[in-house]
Amino acid sequence: MKLIIPIEVAAELEPKLPDDVVVVRVDSEGNLDGDATDAEVYYSWFLLKPTTLQRILTSARQLRWHHAPNAGVNHIITPKYIERNLILTNGAGVHAIPIAEFVIGYMLSYAKQLPRLQKLHTQHRWQRGFQIEELLDKTLLIIGAGEIGQEIAVRAKAFGMRILGSRRHPQPLPNFEKVVGANGWKPLLSEADYVVVATPLTWETKGMIDDEVFQLMPSHAYLINIARGAIVDESALTKALQAGKIAGAALDTVFTEPLSAESPLWLLPNVFITPHCSAHSPRTKERSLALFLDNLTRYRQGRPLRNLVDQTAGY
Repeated sequence: MKLIIPIEVAAELEPKLPDDVVVVRVDSEGNLDGDATDAEVYYSWFLLKPTTLQRILTSARQLRWHHAPNAGVNHIITPKYIERNLILTNGAGVHAIPIAEFVIGYMLSYAKQLPRLQKLHTQHRWQRGFQIEELLDKTLLIIGAGEIGQEIAVRAKAFGMRILGSRRHPQPLPNFEKVVGANGWKPLLSEADYVVVATPLTWETKGMIDDEVFQLMPSHAYLINIARGAIVDESALTKALQAGKIAGAALDTVFTEPLSAESPLWLLPNVFITPHCSAHSPRTKERSLALFLDNLTRYRQGRPLRNLVDQTAGY
C-alpha cells in the first residue's frame, strides 16, 4: 500500500507505519518526492491549498481514501472533488478540548469584565462598583452539539450552567437539558444568555445567524462563534452590536480572514476578536496522528472508519 503524507508530520508518522507501507511525502505546494500514481491513501494537512489538492488528485489517479485533519471540510468538497467518489474522513474531535476551553474563557471574560479590569490595570486605577456576573444558572445554547459542542457542555456544566443544544440528528446527550433538531434552535434563543456557534459550514448553515436571530436573542445575550465566519451574517451582526440588540460577541472566525483593519468590528467595545486560534494546542498534531493511524488500521482491516464525512451534507 502506498500513502501520500504531509512533510510536516513525516518524521513523527513514518516510524509508526506498518513495514509494508510505502510513503510519498508532499509539501504545502503539492510537490511530491516520489511517484504517487498508484497511491491509495492521502493524509492532507492544515491550510490545504486548492492548488495543492488539485495536484494530488491529478497525480494519484488510484486514490481511494482522503483523511483531512480539519473538522470543517467545506473548502475540500467541491463538485470536482465529489466526482472522484473518494472516501473522506475528517479530524472532528481533534480540536474539541482547546476550543471548548476557549469558549469557557470567552464567557468568563465577559461575565467577569476582564477586558475592563485589564484596562483599569494598565491605567493604574483602583475602580469598583460595576456589575460582575456568574456563569452559575446561566443558559447556554450550543448550535451544533457535535464533539466540540459536547466538550463545551462538559466544561460549562462544571460551572453550573443550563445547557441546550441542537444537532442534525437530535438525541439525548450527557450534560444537555435538551437537544433539538437542526431547525429547532430558534425558539430556544429567547432563553439563552450565551449562544455558541459550533455547527459545520454547509450550504444550509451559511449566513443562518442573521438579523432574525439577533431579534430573537435577549438584549443581554452574548454570541460566540468558533465555527466558520460565513455562518454569521457579518453585516447583521455589526448592526445588532451597534444598536445594542445583543450585549456582545466573541469572534474567533470571521467571513474574510484575516479581518480587514477597516472592519467596524475592531472598534466595537463589546466585541472580543481572536485570530482563528481557538483550536491551537501543542497536542493537536499528536491527536491528529493518533486518529489517522487508528483509521489506517481500520481501513486495512475493512472495518468502518471514524469520522466518515457525508459529502452531500457537507460534514
